[in-house]
Amino acid sequence: MKTKREDLFTREFLLQNMMGPNCVRILEELLASVELHSGMRVLDLGCGMGLTSIFLAGIYDVEVFATDLWIDATDNYERFKSVQLDHKIIPIHADAHELPYAKGFFDVVISVDAYHYFGAKRGFLDEYIVPLTKKDGIIAVAIPGLKKDFFNDVPEVIKPYWQEEDMNFYSRSWWHALWRESMKIKIEQSLSLSCHKKAWEDWLECDNPYAKRDIEMMKAENGQYFDTIGLIATVK
Repeated sequence: MKTKREDLFTREFLLQNMMGPNCVRILEELLASVELHSGMRVLDLGCGMGLTSIFLAGIYDVEVFATDLWIDATDNYERFKSVQLDHKIIPIHADAHELPYAKGFFDVVISVDAYHYFGAKRGFLDEYIVPLTKKDGIIAVAIPGLKKDFFNDVPEVIKPYWQEEDMNFYSRSWWHALWRESMKIKIEQSLSLSCHKKAWEDWLECDNPYAKRDIEMMKAENGQYFDTIGLIATVK
């Protein structure tokens, strides 16, 4: 049985469990043109504290495998129990390069605010994600990125905040070109998500040290450089 969005969790619960720009807002837009059916088996890869998994299970009535490397599976299980969705969401602790699933197991693979950490290398999609997805299955990811690639020309206002781990921030055209290398998928959409600004504003409201750190960065960036990118593909 599907649940109304407002009944899934409170605003306080959302702010307490964000790990970056509002993943629920981002996922909602990402899935606007994706057809999910009740009972589908979904991999939520890099689920963080499980907000996207809760949204998927509650709104779409799908079976979710909430997979993350950084967050303990037991902690996520307790969160899923707190919103009465533990019967629909299976918490898994795993690395994206060592996923414990059978080939062709998933109808849909979702990743929000995480794919850039592991998926920005040539061949990753074909080696680790496509094999787990059924023929005609859906792969949909949302990635923090750039309006235009910096490469070695990082803008001066961004340099104080540009850490080594951020070097996997790329433009929509860069990601589109990477996915086009795969002969195993058909890219359905690559887009800049319109919720980008609001998703970041939600994150900056959080009482989280990383959110507080990002406040000055976003003031300096001032809407000039960052983007939130959506990629949707079907498996051939």
